[in-house]
Amino acid sequence: MKDKAPEERAASDNPHEVWTGRATNRAQWLLACAGAACLALGIELAVDSMWTSGIAPLVMSVVGCIAVGLLMLFGTLAFVHVAVKVDKDYLEVRCGHLGLPRRLIPLSQVVGADFAPAVTPRQWGGWGYRWRPEKGTAVVVRRGEGLVVSLGDGHKFTVTVDNAEAAVRAIRARLGRMGNAG
Repeated sequence: MKDKAPEERAASDNPHEVWTGRATNRAQWLLACAGAACLALGIELAVDSMWTSGIAPLVMSVVGCIAVGLLMLFGTLAFVHVAVKVDKDYLEVRCGHLGLPRRLIPLSQVVGADFAPAVTPRQWGGWGYRWRPEKGTAVVVRRGEGLVVSLGDGHKFTVTVDNAEAAVRAIRARLGRMGNAG
């Protein structure tokens, strides 16, 4: 890890400071556009279709296009970016523009925090909210640096976030203070 910058030192040394970070994946917008196109195709088929082969194939096509479009659109928009916040009591992870899915981890359940220099979607099986039995849970919105939090129950939680080293320092400083208070 690099030396602390003066402003980062102040943020991690002050228990009332809040550390925030985020990560963005602009490539997800392409998938969202493809989902919007599928949705538009389904609507177009429903409104202006002259299928002569019967109603069942038309309904199946409309429902299929709309369902695929909505799944792609909302599934990708939920993971266009992630916002991470570390305050004196919690680590909060919010995904997408609506902040859903959201994970709130009390720092009292955290036993350690580590910096991961290279987290990739391939390691986790893709983008999004992921779970792997041997690795734990992750929120992966892009490849790059990430924060790995070890929980008291033996599980791990990984999140890709810019400036993850500062997040690690902030969490460790708060854990050190919690250990000293007890």
